[in-house]
Amino acid sequence: MSFELEISDKAKEQLKNLKKDRGLAKRYRAVQEAIKKLQHNPRHPSLQTHEFYSLSGPKGEKVFEAYAEQNTPAAYRIFFYYGSKRGVIAIASIERHPD
Repeated sequence: MSFELEISDKAKEQLKNLKKDRGLAKRYRAVQEAIKKLQHNPRHPSLQTHEFYSLSGPKGEKVFEAYAEQNTPAAYRIFFYYGSKRGVIAIASIERHPD
């Protein structure tokens, strides 16, 4: 099953900034690949998806964290929740993991 993606304005801006920075091209590609995997299988083993307990969605939804990179300082993470309709994933944020 493929999911429909809803990407927040914040996440769109984060992607745009990541794409603009030529020094982060490898990280941008890793995030793009992770988004593709997320869309097709949010439980793909390489994403290491797990609930992120300190956040909740706008309507109290559980928020999950998926890895775009691993074993990398300040690796990028994708924060998402399941949307209001079945088959929808809402990407809330794309951020670097704190060092």
